[in-house]
Amino acid sequence: MADNELYRLTAMQAVRRLRDKQLTPLDLVEAAAARIEAVDGNLNAMPTHCFERAREHAKSLMKASAESRPAGWLGGLPIAVKDLVDVAGVRTTYGSPIYANHVPQRSDLLVERLEANGAIVIGKSNTPEFGAGASTFNEVFGKTRNPWNGAKSVSGSSGGSAAALASGQVWLATGSDLGGSLRLPASFNAVLGLRPSPGCVARGPELLPFATLSVEGPMARSAEDLALMLDAMSGTHPLDPLAVAAPARSYLQQVGEMPPPRRIGFSADLGFGVLNPEVGNICERAAATLAGACNAELVGDAPDLDGAQDCFQTLRAAQYAANHREKLAEHRELLKPEVIWNIEKGLALTAAEIGAAEHRRARLVQATGEFFQRCDLLVCPVAIVPPFDVDVRYVEQVGKHRFDNYIDWMTVTYVISLLGCPALSAPGGFTTDGLPVGLQIVAPPRHEARAIAAAQILETATGIAQQLPIDPR
Repeated sequence: MADNELYRLTAMQAVRRLRDKQLTPLDLVEAAAARIEAVDGNLNAMPTHCFERAREHAKSLMKASAESRPAGWLGGLPIAVKDLVDVAGVRTTYGSPIYANHVPQRSDLLVERLEANGAIVIGKSNTPEFGAGASTFNEVFGKTRNPWNGAKSVSGSSGGSAAALASGQVWLATGSDLGGSLRLPASFNAVLGLRPSPGCVARGPELLPFATLSVEGPMARSAEDLALMLDAMSGTHPLDPLAVAAPARSYLQQVGEMPPPRRIGFSADLGFGVLNPEVGNICERAAATLAGACNAELVGDAPDLDGAQDCFQTLRAAQYAANHREKLAEHRELLKPEVIWNIEKGLALTAAEIGAAEHRRARLVQATGEFFQRCDLLVCPVAIVPPFDVDVRYVEQVGKHRFDNYIDWMTVTYVISLLGCPALSAPGGFTTDGLPVGLQIVAPPRHEARAIAAAQILETATGIAQQLPIDPR
């Protein structure tokens, strides 16, 4: 393969060539830099580059390799890091004018772990302000466009990472997920994004170290690559009290050995009744394809999630108030309206309302546990609409249903965030206009490998991964 075609390799193929010394980390840094410069001008997925830092890191890994020191899971593979996550010495804005010129001195625990496992940070991927909202735009860098159709949104908040993957700018990327920020961009860009169980990936140091709604996770173009990155990300850390040890058997190994599911529950709307019909049909076909490939029974079943919407909105608002109330007091004029609304909603909550939401969450977790005694997996849509216009801030209406606020259209992902389950977006198909639609695959807590293995089965059956990466359209 010519040097200008290296971006077409899967992450696993690239890592194998690194380990066999058919490629060097510097080869891949130069390939990624060239691809970013060739295609990102209109997409705006990777607004911050750190090519020289990446070159120096590559050279240090090559020197270590010459001395027979291993380069971890990734062996010197360039990756993108979402601009919510600190990288030492690299501009990190969180998508906010407040931090437009911020350069952290220390990397996030996630970046430290990835670099220790052989990742090379090539740049920062675009995100909405503080990750708020499922369309990727901000006042620092502007909007990110969808490589499948430049007039469409990449969703958010890990939209830059998803677009960078789909267009071949990087082989792997980080994402984060509170209400769907990994899964929705994966759906809109025909890549994979995994929201792991809380504690699977160490993060921080955090203002709220015991919060479980927000997690960090991997994004990739194939299920095997997703498992590889999760292996490079996972593990305990003394600065994250929720982080658990990496599994004794790697996720890659587990996925390869995982028996297929025998009973899969499917719901088109998780009982909330709002869905674009074409999206529903695509996801139902994808669920049937997965079940057929597994020789599994597909049943119309899902946990009882009554009350989950109000529960999530309350707990999310409380978290926003805790994390951002000082910014509201000191920089209100620099915050976008949606962030102001969310902080103020949290500040207005009573202890009784937060307590009631926690009690409701406990009942939802119990109902989900009972569901997983009946079924191996839950599958449903990721997004209730296909990719929308890039200039739309958020979905306000589907059919005759109008949403009350900027995140209500994300219900089918954010209610899953309450449950502590790994949830994965896998490419499920395309609309008649050629826009990607993702299928959400949910497994019991701590069963990440089960979700990834199902995604791999679906991937083999559909062949969508073979279409990636694409040239922006």
